[in-house]
Amino acid sequence: MNNGNKRRNSRRQSTSKRYRVRYDRIVAAVLVLIVLIVIPASCMKSCKDGKKSDNKKKSGEQTSASGPSDSGNSAGDSSNPTIIDDLVTSSETSSILTSSNTLETTASEYTSEIHTSGDLSCGSLILVNSSHQYTFPEADAEPVTLCDHIKNEFYSVSDLVMRLDSEVIEKLNSMMEAFSKESGSIDIMIIGGFRTLEDQNDKYANGVSQFQGGYTDYHTARSFDMGIFPKDGSSSGYYSPTGIYTWIDEHAADYGFIVRFPEGKDSVTGEASRTYTYRYVGVPHAHYIKENGLCLEEYIEAVKEYNSSKPLEISVDSKIYHVYFVKANSGGDTEVPVPSDKTYTVSGNNDDGFIVTVNMN
Repeated sequence: MNNGNKRRNSRRQSTSKRYRVRYDRIVAAVLVLIVLIVIPASCMKSCKDGKKSDNKKKSGEQTSASGPSDSGNSAGDSSNPTIIDDLVTSSETSSILTSSNTLETTASEYTSEIHTSGDLSCGSLILVNSSHQYTFPEADAEPVTLCDHIKNEFYSVSDLVMRLDSEVIEKLNSMMEAFSKESGSIDIMIIGGFRTLEDQNDKYANGVSQFQGGYTDYHTARSFDMGIFPKDGSSSGYYSPTGIYTWIDEHAADYGFIVRFPEGKDSVTGEASRTYTYRYVGVPHAHYIKENGLCLEEYIEAVKEYNSSKPLEISVDSKIYHVYFVKANSGGDTEVPVPSDKTYTVSGNNDDGFIVTVNMN
């Protein structure tokens, strides 16, 4: 009985071993089969992804060559920097940027305006001195009687017949009103203004002036002399920028006025320096002249270095002006380039050309 049981148990163990060995083989076979299936599938997926990546690169290259696409990635996508950088630094884009920067000075922005040789003697920037004669053109200044247009509550005039250009009076009234309100003074008196040819010749003949008729800046009706005459009669004399009167010298350029014969410029202007003779030239020019320590003669010469393609830029407060010179045609009329879309003025220099002033605002 025991021997029979032993044989049966031995047979069972042998059978169990055989079945276990066959199961392990099946498991191993299944694992091998799974590996054989997974590896090819992974390779196929990798190939597909590679093709997609190549297609994206080709698409990106086409986009970079033809410019940004509306259907492309957003500007914030990290995949775009190379495309954006290429766009900014490409030679095609660079030429476009350069072109847009020069639009303001290209010929297409200008139109021509015809000016005659007579116009050389007209305008707020004409130069009149011992070397540049004034010919009294009808189209230039408009002298009117100052006492008929003065604001008496702010300053006074020495006689009833003194005249200045109408535009100059308007600016003078504004300046004197501002000065009076700031200082409380009404002591300024205008004691000299426009002179006719006869007036100047009389002064020359009487030894009052060293210049013959036609060679003094007073002919322009834009120059005038100021005196200080307090109402209490305590003192009188020519204007000097001292005390409360310093305000006029400091702010005259805001109204377009300059000191016509500044100190240290005697050899250039041909006249002795004096603090009481002012001349109207216009706001941007007055500011440039004062800030750079020039006299009118020096400024007229300096402007000749600029043209419509390379203008002189003058900034006054929030306004920007472009100033340039156009040489006159010695054979007749001159075509002066002027902007087609901005406010401007053209003044002769009473010498060899025209000065254009453009309000860029």
